[in-house]
Amino acid sequence: MGGEKKETFYVAGMSCAGCATNVEVTLSKQEGVKEAKVNFASSTVLVEYDEARTSPQALQKAVQAAGYDLIIEEEEKNEVEERQEAEYRRLKKRTWGAILLALPVFIIGMFFMHMPYGNWIMLGFTLPVLTIFGRSFFVNAWKQLKHGHANMDTLVAVSTGVAFLFSLFNTLYPQYWTDQGIEAHVYYEAVAVIIALILLGRLMESRAKANTSAAIRKLIGLQPQTVVRVSDDGRETEIPIKVVQAGDLLLVKPGDKIPVDGTVQTGHSFVDESMITGEPVPTEKVSGSKVFAGTINQKGSFRFMAERVGNETILAHIIKMVQEAQGSKAPVQRLVDKIAGIFVPVVIGIALLTFGIWMLAGGEQAFTHALLTSVTVLVIACPCALGLATPTAIMVGIGKGAQHNILIKDAESLEMLHRVKAVVLDKTGTLTEGKPEVRNIFWYSEAKLNKWMPVLLHLESKSEHPLADAVVKYLLERGITSDLTGEFESLTGRGIKGTVGGETYWVGNYRLMEANGILRTAEQQQQAEELQLSGTTVIYFADHRQILAIIAIADRIKAGAESAVRQLQSQGIEVYMLTGDNALTARAVADSIGLKHYRAEVMPSDKSDFVKELQTQGKLVAMVGDGINDSQALAQADVSIAMGQGTDIAIDVAKITLITSDLNAIPKAVTLSRQTAAAIRQNLFWAFIYNLIGIPLAAGILYPCCSFLLNPMIAAAAMAFSSVSVVGNSLRIKAKKI
Repeated sequence: MGGEKKETFYVAGMSCAGCATNVEVTLSKQEGVKEAKVNFASSTVLVEYDEARTSPQALQKAVQAAGYDLIIEEEEKNEVEERQEAEYRRLKKRTWGAILLALPVFIIGMFFMHMPYGNWIMLGFTLPVLTIFGRSFFVNAWKQLKHGHANMDTLVAVSTGVAFLFSLFNTLYPQYWTDQGIEAHVYYEAVAVIIALILLGRLMESRAKANTSAAIRKLIGLQPQTVVRVSDDGRETEIPIKVVQAGDLLLVKPGDKIPVDGTVQTGHSFVDESMITGEPVPTEKVSGSKVFAGTINQKGSFRFMAERVGNETILAHIIKMVQEAQGSKAPVQRLVDKIAGIFVPVVIGIALLTFGIWMLAGGEQAFTHALLTSVTVLVIACPCALGLATPTAIMVGIGKGAQHNILIKDAESLEMLHRVKAVVLDKTGTLTEGKPEVRNIFWYSEAKLNKWMPVLLHLESKSEHPLADAVVKYLLERGITSDLTGEFESLTGRGIKGTVGGETYWVGNYRLMEANGILRTAEQQQQAEELQLSGTTVIYFADHRQILAIIAIADRIKAGAESAVRQLQSQGIEVYMLTGDNALTARAVADSIGLKHYRAEVMPSDKSDFVKELQTQGKLVAMVGDGINDSQALAQADVSIAMGQGTDIAIDVAKITLITSDLNAIPKAVTLSRQTAAAIRQNLFWAFIYNLIGIPLAAGILYPCCSFLLNPMIAAAAMAFSSVSVVGNSLRIKAKKI
């Protein structure tokens, strides 16, 4: 029996975005494959296929035939992280080796080119750069050639290979040129520096890619390795989490992480479920309450029955959703790699055509002119300016972002942010502080405040409820102390009851007051309703006769929220707020910061679905969040932004992290992206103009009318100038305001 199946595989051997496209095209053509999406950043591919028509083994063979590898065995998948780390270490060694050897070649080639034995010294340094540290470019170019493809590796291999062979010939037989009155010029410095620079770019890219799996590792780390199982006779045994089965009775102690999903049997506690629900207030757990893997128990202890274990838990589902959202993105289509697929064969074709034309029409010096012009074409078409156009602008943009508390993890997000049409904001911890605090306590009799405030402090300090902690903090900050004693009782879902000095007091919701015959006055009812309409939680403090005080508790909106929303809207971006809170609180927060669009009582999967909904409308979406509950939506969004005070998971999933609580950093990031994107467009324009003008000149297009041939030395200088102009244009970003 077959059926539709989605599976994520690790792809080995991809060196550029062109490779990602090749793998995607190869898999998409296989029978039974409905869709294949390669994520070059994480070296993974998400494949949706029909099990009846194909298998992972068949897909692996197809990918191997294209020159790459697909990791399908579970044991091998577990070793992916080690493999990536080993690849990074090897690349680091090769990069530093190439830089150290390229440096003396560059110095001799640029400043001491006529020194004795200079060419031989440069040859000695360049040979290992080419054959050892730059070997992968030639190996990958050969693989691409065998399958009819061309990419950046092809361009690097051809230009450096030809320049090296030409330089080697001129080193061994300089008299061939000197006999004709031409200087035997060498290009070793171009060869060594190009390889060193491109390896450095690959190293930076590899480092960023290695961090993409950190989010998944931390999500998995939320689950404890061992649990305490309670047997039928009451004995407690510590067992590995892998052997837990549905129906096991498990014990959770104060501070423990919940190991699996289940239902509380006995005991009482509060559990921090913010990573699942996004709400800052821990949830009370009594017999019959549901608990979820990865959430954190607070002060109490309880026993619960395991129901969903292993891959069936909510946490496991979130992990899978994050993996799928990361893998379902379109591959990183670097413009340079796209163009290289056409540019490389075209340049090689022009060089061969140039050689052929000069051989036919070059007269007495046909071969000399043919060789010089064809090599000049290849040298001037070197990918330096083209290759530097994007990364230099990105590096300056990322550096400037860091100065403004905006940490950008990858180039793609910085490139895409300027095209974003919708920003989705999580409420708790993003628009608000994420910490409940007492706004005010409204007392209805001033005469006995000195008596009642210590009573309230005494009762709330006995409670385990998080809102009680907010009340205790509020009273302590105002110098209230209490050494009272008395009886205390926690009333599940309603509040607390206490007896102090022979008098009975209640603290809790209005249901608790009504149950004990304590009713609100018209004034108190109006005040409570007004507070609730403003998104505030209302708690009552009463004795056995009347309500003594109304306590208003709320999660404070961040100072810069309104300004940030206004700026984003002025940039032509629609702003949406999502929250797990009730509609009343959500509306109050939205109104207070000028938001038109919001959704309340939203679960984590709903957030991800909402992002998808906006994407289906053709909008590029940025998601801003701070909790694990936001991780699915962050991974689904085109650009993901995490608040630095949020959880590690949100920060790892997100491509941009704001290391400030000031939301004004979001419109700043959009402005920075627009500046960077403009610089990239300008850089690419000049890089292409340079090639459009330089290649015909190198081919000798002006020779028939002006007898002008471009010297390879001038071609190399022009190539260097184009790179300098690109870098200079990128540095202009630093001077601009954001």
